[in-house]
Amino acid sequence: MKNIYSNIYSFNKKTLKKTVNSLNQGNIAGLPTETVYGLAGNAYSDRAVKKIFKLKKRPSKNPLIVHYDNYKRAGKDVLLNKNFFKLYKKFCPGPMTFILKKNKKTKISSLATAKLNTVAIRFPSHRVIKTMLKFLDYPLAMPSANLSSGLSPVNAFDVFDEFKKKLKIIINGGNSSVGLESTVIDLTGKPKILRPGVITSKDIKNFLKIDLSRKNFKIKSPGMMKRHYSPGIPVIIGKKPKSLSDAYIVFGKKFKNFENYFNLSKKGDLKEAAANLYKIMRKIKKKGYKKIFVSRIPKFGAGIAINDRLLRASR
Repeated sequence: MKNIYSNIYSFNKKTLKKTVNSLNQGNIAGLPTETVYGLAGNAYSDRAVKKIFKLKKRPSKNPLIVHYDNYKRAGKDVLLNKNFFKLYKKFCPGPMTFILKKNKKTKISSLATAKLNTVAIRFPSHRVIKTMLKFLDYPLAMPSANLSSGLSPVNAFDVFDEFKKKLKIIINGGNSSVGLESTVIDLTGKPKILRPGVITSKDIKNFLKIDLSRKNFKIKSPGMMKRHYSPGIPVIIGKKPKSLSDAYIVFGKKFKNFENYFNLSKKGDLKEAAANLYKIMRKIKKKGYKKIFVSRIPKFGAGIAINDRLLRASR
């Protein structure tokens, strides 16, 4: 029987070399991170960045996150500041993205930054992408490996479902442990969270003051579009389904095990719920349900990020 997943590879020295060579030639690869899987390409190459936007069908005004293995390399492209170092020391590598001003000598493609004077940067902790970055002479522009406005992938097979053989290489690094996109914090002025993640404002406030005002933001990073993270079927928050043809996403031990009920975390663990959210939404879509109803999810800790993703998916 023909292997339909012939472009999905386990990670080893051979596939590391193969992927590095492919990226050096300007190609795009599906790579794992601890948050979600990404579409990776040379952030210094207009050609590679154009391929990412074309594959994702992504609006050009929506900038990409650029990934580095350490702050010294990032310092060639952005202006690092005191607030950055406070957070970097505590949370990196990990699921946090920083918006910083461009270094005038940056080599980052202006297409990757949507021609802004700022750059979104991150330092991933997943061993595959960390290792890959050490063998490259450039950082990787890497948005989530899905079609624009859709659900982010949390394993290699999700990436394949999105792009099939349009990608020559997808590296299987297991399920993403975090399962939601990174927290994004703008450090170009008074620190402001642009996208919530599992690292919360409460966590960050232990190290610096945050501007919590709700102003209209210029789109400086991914995840700021009003409609995003859509599973491709309607999402209704705070209501219970009346038909068995509709799915019900629930949270906690009080819910029974009905066929159309999908529990994010039976033990009421919000981080487990975050890791399961996209996985469950994809499963519901594949099972053929017509709509997704969602029970109340607590609005603290990782629940803030979960509610953010559900709200955007429901629009």
